[in-house]
Amino acid sequence: MTPQQFIQKWQHNTLTERAGAQAHFLDLCELLGVDKPADADNYCFERGAKKTGAGRGWADAWKRNHFAWEYKAPGVKLEAALKQLMMYALALDNPPLLVVSDRLIIQIHTHFTGRPSEVHTILIADIEKPENLQKLKWLFTDPEQFKPQITRSAITIQAARLFGDLAWSMQQRGHEPRTVAHFLNKILFCLFAENIKSPHGEPLLPERLFSKVLANGQKDIPRFEKQLKNLFAAMSSQHGEFGEHLIAWFNGGLFDDDTTLPLKREDITQIIGITTLDWSAIDPSIFGTLFERGLNPKKRAQLGAHYTDPVSIMRIVNPVIIEPLMAEWNSIKSQIAAHMDTVHALDKATKAADKSKATNALKEANHLYYAWLERLEKFRILDPACGSGNFLYLGLQALKNIEHRAGLEAEELGLERNLIPHTGPQNVLGIELDEYAAELARVTVWIGEIQWMTRHGYEPSRNPILKTLNQIECRDALLSVEEKTAETVAAQWPQADCIIGNPPFVGDKKMRGELSTPYVETLRKVYAGMVPGGADLVAYWFNKAPKALRDPTVGLIGLVATNNLSRGTKNREVLKSIEALGFRIINAWSDLEWHDNGTAVRVSLISFAALQHSHAQTVALNGVAVDKVNLNLSPTTGGIGPDLTRAKILDESKEKSFFGLCLAGDFDVPGESARAWLADPNPDGGSNT
Repeated sequence: MTPQQFIQKWQHNTLTERAGAQAHFLDLCELLGVDKPADADNYCFERGAKKTGAGRGWADAWKRNHFAWEYKAPGVKLEAALKQLMMYALALDNPPLLVVSDRLIIQIHTHFTGRPSEVHTILIADIEKPENLQKLKWLFTDPEQFKPQITRSAITIQAARLFGDLAWSMQQRGHEPRTVAHFLNKILFCLFAENIKSPHGEPLLPERLFSKVLANGQKDIPRFEKQLKNLFAAMSSQHGEFGEHLIAWFNGGLFDDDTTLPLKREDITQIIGITTLDWSAIDPSIFGTLFERGLNPKKRAQLGAHYTDPVSIMRIVNPVIIEPLMAEWNSIKSQIAAHMDTVHALDKATKAADKSKATNALKEANHLYYAWLERLEKFRILDPACGSGNFLYLGLQALKNIEHRAGLEAEELGLERNLIPHTGPQNVLGIELDEYAAELARVTVWIGEIQWMTRHGYEPSRNPILKTLNQIECRDALLSVEEKTAETVAAQWPQADCIIGNPPFVGDKKMRGELSTPYVETLRKVYAGMVPGGADLVAYWFNKAPKALRDPTVGLIGLVATNNLSRGTKNREVLKSIEALGFRIINAWSDLEWHDNGTAVRVSLISFAALQHSHAQTVALNGVAVDKVNLNLSPTTGGIGPDLTRAKILDESKEKSFFGLCLAGDFDVPGESARAWLADPNPDGGSNT
């Protein structure tokens, strides 16, 4: 088939959506000279039709690792087709390209992990152009050609650097750093809101509205400040208006008022330069850390330093959240499947008793599914040292992915999938001492939630768009002062189902220098009998974590620690106390490189589960399955590998051991000096060698 024949046949074709879909696709294959669908497992029409049982699949056409393709009739908006593909992308094995078409237009949406989304539109009238034919051919033969060159992390790093420069210049003019940070967070969210689009193609803020305000501001700064105040006020209101535009209700505490800061013309020009970035694609798993460095004058020097990558954080999220919850869901899914087998077996039953049996089985299956959704809705993830929210973001993403997968699998079994997500920002709890980081943690969670919803075909939350996140608290996680008595006591943590995080790394000998002597003495007094006096700061988080679990019998804990936690005797006492409470290590990494405050350090990742927890049967050390992980993070497998943490001092060795050399400070002697000293005379007449 030639391009002209294809255009002539389909330009005014009036076939219905369903009748025209496969014919159009087959003709396209003829035009391009590519294979036609003929493999149910790899390249087919109506992918998933048998599983849904509805005669229609999740996609009209599908090719593994290439694309999912959905058709609509001419004149029907393509947003609905794209929404369906996004919602079912997981069931379609996450193809890198999502294609929607009304037979007159073919839209190719890139869907590569870690890359911003791009759209390529081809009109049927222009299909004969060589570049369009090449793109269509790549769909079937080389989808990597569509992969955006820039990564989400590169966009985020660039955005953080530009914002950091702007924050620094404003602080140099005398503006208070926290006020600058809050103001720039609002600007940041405006940039994100005018870029991110719902599945229906509408941005949260009217498209390019904020960019237009900036462009006008270059010409008239007083007018710009007035317009910016009006926009912030509209975003904080339930019925906001800005000129001819109705503005959605944002608030959530970020847009709590219309406060702005004066900007110079060069500041506005700098922000206009930032608007060229794709703000919808920023990566929340790293952007909080990077923005904190840019906004916080104390951390500005770390702007170009390394950050903790998401893969490292997932080494805790996987064993503490994903694996146990998926094991729980798989058990429930088996029960649902058994009930649905009864429903399907009696699908055409005529006897009243059989019909009743089928109805009861369907009722039980639905009850199990919705009880699971309620379980996820009430599930709470606590990070008691949450920083700018990296752990909370990845934990929430994991929880939402589990809910989404459960919905798809329940639908495959024959249930009607719930389309209103039960998981969201309410699932995360945080404690953070630094005010910059605490606010950025809230922004991280908000942006991550909105990105997840739009990427999976769901409408973002409304009224307000930003749900209040007061449960991410700005306070000390270890000490608090009672109002009535003014006495300093151990801080209380909110109850949670699991606890994850990266507590601060301060060794025993550095605590007084970094935290002050009065604070350290109070801390040790309050936790006397619970945490040994010579333990590192991170040990206090390990001590408190088991007590904050809502149900310790099924609770899980995963924290990053200095690798000295499992080695030093006093530190290890804290791990022993967790074990005494009925927990054991289910997953650990004994010695990994980690980036903390821009510096590479060596850490251990330790995840505990209650002995009663059904998932506690899976145990791994450094990614390898073992029978047991000992408290010094050594393995025991097949009875081999003694637990040296239980070793006792031999009576025969008492008072006969030697402490040995202990370097307590720098003692580096240059080789040139050492060789000179060897030749020097010695007062006792001997040789210095």
